[in-house]
Amino acid sequence: MIIRTLKEAQASERKVVTDGWDSVRMLLRDDGMGFSFHITTMYAGKELRMHYKHHYEAVFVLSGEGAIEDLDAGETHQLKPGVLYVLNRHDRHVVRPKTDIVTACVFNPPVTGQEVHDASGAYPPAPVGEAA
Repeated sequence: MIIRTLKEAQASERKVVTDGWDSVRMLLRDDGMGFSFHITTMYAGKELRMHYKHHYEAVFVLSGEGAIEDLDAGETHQLKPGVLYVLNRHDRHVVRPKTDIVTACVFNPPVTGQEVHDASGAYPPAPVGEAA
């Protein structure tokens, strides 16, 4: 059994901070669950372009408001508490937080912990042998 608190994880190397977001990685690849679990805050007023070419992600909005634009479909959806969005096709997208948006996120394959987006908005691919 794994027991962790958000407070402990926030005070450790599990918290990754960038200019547009911070992410507390509660579960990582080394935990052996086959997915990673994050509490991520996207900062108000930022434009976050992402394209997870090597990962699938499910995101549940806990607090805050903004919008997500699906760049391939040309559709924009409102984000608010209770909304789930799933990047099930490696969707190119832009998140535009109106306020800070706090989310619970799941990644498959799991991340190692210190990833940040590359120039294309992606995380590096999973090591050979892990599903993507």
